[in-house]
Amino acid sequence: MAGSIGSTLMATPRVLAFDVFGTVVDWRSGIARDSSRFLAEISRSDIDSATFADNWRKRYQPAMAEVRDSRRPFVILDVLHREMLEGVLSEYGINPRAIEPDLLVDWTRAWHRLEPWPDAVVGLTRLKMRYPIVTLSNGNIALMLDVARHGGLPWDAILGAEVTRAYKPAAEAYLGTAAILDVSPADLCLVAAHHSDLAAARASGLLTAFVNRPMEYGGAEAPDRDQRQEWEWRADGLTDLADQLGCH
Repeated sequence: MAGSIGSTLMATPRVLAFDVFGTVVDWRSGIARDSSRFLAEISRSDIDSATFADNWRKRYQPAMAEVRDSRRPFVILDVLHREMLEGVLSEYGINPRAIEPDLLVDWTRAWHRLEPWPDAVVGLTRLKMRYPIVTLSNGNIALMLDVARHGGLPWDAILGAEVTRAYKPAAEAYLGTAAILDVSPADLCLVAAHHSDLAAARASGLLTAFVNRPMEYGGAEAPDRDQRQEWEWRADGLTDLADQLGCH
């Protein structure tokens, strides 16, 4: 158990909102697995699929920044994922237009088939006994629904970027979610494995719970480690968080 910070002084959240990619589901293993299959189909098994997954993910924040900074209208994450995939393929000297369109669609939908971390379903189920649990993800609704159905994730509601029309870490992503739930920001707790996400949530007035996922990047250090703070809760998984929040 990682332990909480100053738990006797903290307010109890009314709602728990969860980041999903990396916090609840293991994106890297899933994207590497599916990419290995698709790379073989286009005769490029020489490309390391885990590195391919990392390179795809590296395009995530820059793609959303285009929307956050109003350089393009809002589009859902499925659209951005397809654009990111085509960009990564081009990096490897592969012309996306030379690939069957249906294969590219299925490859993009690898993000819909991600597996939960081993503690996720049990932890969420326990937390749900005491708190409403919702997504606060940059994933669009159809994407989050497929991930939930695939992995048995028991959300009370699927919220996030498509609902607020704002990508994290924009303040509206957090404040808009609180407004939709009819709670004050101080009554909403973001649960996330990413310090940058939690820092933005805290700046918007939310409570914060950090979940340690040391294998999210295959054991490599997280890119946002410099934004680490003393979060209200710090847990080694969702069952640990359930213990700390009294969900037995």
